[in-house]
Amino acid sequence: MRIAFLGTPEFALPSLKALFDAGHELAVFTQPDRPKDRGHGIKMPPVKELALKLGVPVFQFEKIRNEDGVAALKAFAPDLMVTAAFGQILSAEDLEIPAFGCINVHGSLLPKYRGAAPIQWSVINGESETGVTTMMTDIGLDTGDILLQSRTYIGENETSGELYDRLAVMGAELLIETIDALIDGSLVRTKQNEDDATRCGMIKKHMAAIDFDRTVKEVHDHIRGMNPSPAAFCLFDGQPLKVFRSLIPAVQPEGYDHALPGECVIADSRKGLFVKCRDGILEICELQFSGSRRMDAKSALNSKKMLGKTLGI
Repeated sequence: MRIAFLGTPEFALPSLKALFDAGHELAVFTQPDRPKDRGHGIKMPPVKELALKLGVPVFQFEKIRNEDGVAALKAFAPDLMVTAAFGQILSAEDLEIPAFGCINVHGSLLPKYRGAAPIQWSVINGESETGVTTMMTDIGLDTGDILLQSRTYIGENETSGELYDRLAVMGAELLIETIDALIDGSLVRTKQNEDDATRCGMIKKHMAAIDFDRTVKEVHDHIRGMNPSPAAFCLFDGQPLKVFRSLIPAVQPEGYDHALPGECVIADSRKGLFVKCRDGILEICELQFSGSRRMDAKSALNSKKMLGKTLGI
């Protein structure tokens, strides 16, 4: 099948590789190259890097719904379009080009978590289950008919980055299953139930601030949901402190009921770093002080005095 693949970040890579391995005729449409962090040169989108290695033609447009983007899609004349974390809104004209429409690979169990960053929000919100959905793209925001879904549990200490990698692979497998069903005529479309729909927006840097005046579970879910980016943070002695990993103790340390939220109640290079939250104690396992490297908390406590200090914003 002749497929126009629209994707940008790492989440799309397994899907692109699976389509290539399945022998489909491909062209990749992705975002333009962007400046690297701190302005050190130009960085290609991950999808472009993989496409070039595979020898797949690449087209880049700031907005694919504009005239030049539409013209390029029409010139390729795809039977099908596939999107996976593309990051742009398609126009009705774009969607009319392929004979079989456009299939999207989405990192949630639709209709829950429509929109951006569904994987991070599922972790931040403490969900125990998520998955991937293939759907027919329409002009709404993740509102098209559901095709297939694959479910998975979210580990209690799993970070959004770890879940992202797992769902990317699951999405690729589901995409191939979906296209095979499309080809053999067995694919079924199911309308989304609008009563069950939820929306999620992009993660902004300020959202990563840790509020220790929340429950232990809420703070723990927040920390792992912000890992790897933008990374949960608080202030220590007026300087930013990034927190990458935490654990909820199997047995809550006793004797700290009167400690304030954010107070470091245990800070020992052998025992670890434990911080008071609204309803209990959370262990901080991995962190990064301003101007330092990322390290485990016990190693950090060899050089930092944190007992009795209060972390906050």
